[in-house]
Amino acid sequence: MIKRINARSILWAILGILFSSVFLYSQGSPYLKLSAKDYQDYCRFSIESSAPLSTHIEKSDSNLFIKIRVSQNYRIQKRDVESDYIKALNWAKGSDYYLISLELKKSDFLYDSFSKLDPFQFFVEIKWTQDENSSESNSGNPESISSSDDPMGKPISNVDAAAAYQGMKTIVIDPGHGGLETGAKGKFGALEKDITLSVSNKLQALIERNLSYRVVMTRDQDVDVSLENRAAIANNNRAYVFISVHVNGSYRKDARGSETFFLSLNATDEEARRLAYLENNSSEIESKIAGEDEDDIMMILWDMAQTNYIRQSSQLAEYIQNELNALLGTVNRGIKQAPFKVLTGVACPAVLVEIAFISNPQEEQKLNTPGFQENVARAIYRGLINFLRTYSQN
Repeated sequence: MIKRINARSILWAILGILFSSVFLYSQGSPYLKLSAKDYQDYCRFSIESSAPLSTHIEKSDSNLFIKIRVSQNYRIQKRDVESDYIKALNWAKGSDYYLISLELKKSDFLYDSFSKLDPFQFFVEIKWTQDENSSESNSGNPESISSSDDPMGKPISNVDAAAAYQGMKTIVIDPGHGGLETGAKGKFGALEKDITLSVSNKLQALIERNLSYRVVMTRDQDVDVSLENRAAIANNNRAYVFISVHVNGSYRKDARGSETFFLSLNATDEEARRLAYLENNSSEIESKIAGEDEDDIMMILWDMAQTNYIRQSSQLAEYIQNELNALLGTVNRGIKQAPFKVLTGVACPAVLVEIAFISNPQEEQKLNTPGFQENVARAIYRGLINFLRTYSQN
C-alpha cells in the first residue's frame, strides 16, 4: 500500500511538472492576438504582440492583406469577429512571415494604420466612403472631413497609399532631412530630422483619418532623400499639395517662433536668404549656390507663374501660418519667400514650414514634447483644410 501511494505521488508530481512546463512555455512564447471592434463610423482591427512587428499592408478589391515579417513562430489567438465591416478574418504562415487577411463586406473603403508600444499593438481602422459610387466625386472634397479630430495622436502609419487611394488626389508630406543629413541640432541633443518625421507622421494620420485624400511621404523612416528626389516623388505622384516640414535654427539663441515659406528667387530678408542657403547646402555647407541653380529656379518660377502656383502657394502659406499662430502660442514670424531647392521642382502649390527654433533651448524642449508636435500637426492640418476649401470651389 505504501509503495502504491509513493508511485502514485511520483506520477502526479511528474504530470504536474509537465503541465507547468507547458503552461510556462505558452505564457512566455511570442503571440499574436487578433481582434476587431466596431465604433460609430469605423471599425478598428488590432494585432497585439509580445514584441514589435514589421508590417506591410496591401489592398485588393474588398480585401486587406497584412504581412508580418517574423524570425520565429507565434501563437495565434483569434477572437470571433462580429462586425458590420469585416466579413471574414483568416491567417496563414509562410517561411518567414504571417499573412493576415481581412475580407470586407464592401470594396469601397478607406483605411489607416498606426501602432503603439507597451504592449506592442498594431491597429487598422476601416471606414466606408460616402457611398458605393462616391470615391471619385469625393476625392479631394474637404466637406467630407470628419467632425472629430484624431483622438489618439497616432505616431506611426504604414498605409500603402498607392494601392488604397487609387484615383484620389495626393498630398505629399516632406519630413526635412534624414539619414546622415541630421539638419539642425539643439543644445540638449534634439535632431531636426527626428522631429520633422514625428510631426509629419502625426500630420499624415490626421489627413488620412479625416480627409478623402491620398497621402505620400517623401520618407517614412530615418533615411537620406535628396532634394531632387523629394520633388520627383511629388511629381511622380501628381501631388495636389506639397508640404515640407522643417525645424529652424539660428546663430542667435533667442531667435524663436514659427514661419512659413513659399518659393521665390529673391529672399524676403537676409535671415530668410541665409536659412535657404543652409537648407539647400546642408550636405556641402562650404559650397555656394551655383549660377545654374538660379537658372533652374527662374525656369521653375516661370512655369509656376503660368499655372498660378505662386499665388496658391502664398495662400497655403498664409493659412498654415495663421493656424500655427493660433495653436502654438509661438512668436509669429510671418510668411516669407526664399529660394528653397526642395520647392523649386515641385509642380503644385508648395510650402516649407519652419515650426520653431531648435537652437532656442526653450523651444527645443517644446519640440521634443509629443503634445507640442501634435499641435503643430493639427495647425498645419487646419491650414490645409482652409486652403482646400478655398480652392475646391474655384
